[in-house]
Amino acid sequence: MRIRLPRPETRNTARSVWLFFAVIHAGFLARLLPFIIGGGVLSDIRFYREWAYSALNDGVWEGIDTAWVYPVGALATMVLAAAFGPFLYQLAWFALFAGLNALGTAALLRRGTPSSFTAAYWWLTATALLGPVAVGRIDGLTAPLVITGLLVVAARPFVASLLLSAATWMKVWPAAVVLAALVVVRDGRLRIVGAGLALTAAIAAAVTAFGDVRNLTGFLSAQGARGMQLEAPLSTPGVWQAITGSSGAYFFEDEVINTMEVRGALSGVVGDLMTPLLVLTVLVVAAALAVALHRGAAAGSLLATGSLALVATLVVFNKVGSPQFMLWIAAVIAAGLVLDGVAGWRYPALAMLATAALTTLVYPVFYDALRYELNPAVAVLLTLRNLLVVSIFVWSLVRLGRLAAGMRTAGPAPSVRGS
Repeated sequence: MRIRLPRPETRNTARSVWLFFAVIHAGFLARLLPFIIGGGVLSDIRFYREWAYSALNDGVWEGIDTAWVYPVGALATMVLAAAFGPFLYQLAWFALFAGLNALGTAALLRRGTPSSFTAAYWWLTATALLGPVAVGRIDGLTAPLVITGLLVVAARPFVASLLLSAATWMKVWPAAVVLAALVVVRDGRLRIVGAGLALTAAIAAAVTAFGDVRNLTGFLSAQGARGMQLEAPLSTPGVWQAITGSSGAYFFEDEVINTMEVRGALSGVVGDLMTPLLVLTVLVVAAALAVALHRGAAAGSLLATGSLALVATLVVFNKVGSPQFMLWIAAVIAAGLVLDGVAGWRYPALAMLATAALTTLVYPVFYDALRYELNPAVAVLLTLRNLLVVSIFVWSLVRLGRLAAGMRTAGPAPSVRGS
């Protein structure tokens, strides 16, 4: 039997995309139904509910009254999900996820080009493949905000910056996209900075008024104190050392922050190098962006490629390798398919779909077999996943280098100028 895809005139319509959107999210809802009926929650949402009701019932507001692992803006979404009460917290969280994902999908479809439809289908497929971490982590809310911000920054730099800044105050990674936009969007830089500063000032004022302003940056020290997490790309050698019993490496479960880390061997040295390598790479990428812009590189290509390079830097040189980080890369690729064209982004798009599938196989499907049984077959899956992540990172650097060198790349050359 031959499987035939619908013809472009049928496939490339908003109606078809929204039907696909409905099918994907109906699947999510069906999977969550046992939790919703039983008053339970999926994955890290149990922590979100605890933090929300600690604030609402006990008056202890994380990030305001105490230092917290997340930027303080994340608490707003967690409290908002309490709208239906603790029993239906999972349903409210799903509604937030679906609503913001609809916003991101609408942004992808906004231009109405074949690339737009492809990007929308691709994003929904990637979201489905990432499954539990998409609907069960706060990153599933920030990713569609980043997609929307990237795609409207040319026409509405102030609005885009508000979206990206709000996402940054929920989870830090969208700051990388803000940096790329600041370099590339010539006419909108003041509005991007102004929106970010205005929102940050408002949040700082609120924390000062109702708590301790020192807690505003508490998440920075909380993250810095962590060890090399099991799934982090640069933890891969340590994972194999632990499995083979060489060099004294071993897995350690940090029950306080609910992570599994690699310790012993060179893990401490590698962990200490993460921040310097990350900062150095960000500076190099930003400089390459500036050079490419000066040499007349297409702004759409530059914004997409620079954003991917910076976001991938945050993933590769990160002590934390949580599976939801794949949403960061996927969000930028989805926007890149629109901004820079499908043809030039075929490799990262296909590699990311494979990455998403492998990520879900490792976590949550076979994660216990890896962390408790040191199963080498699961370690192979994780290694392949991490190699794909690194390859996407390298691809973005190579493409950025070509742009900085004034070389042509495949795909259209849309303008990205503020208005």
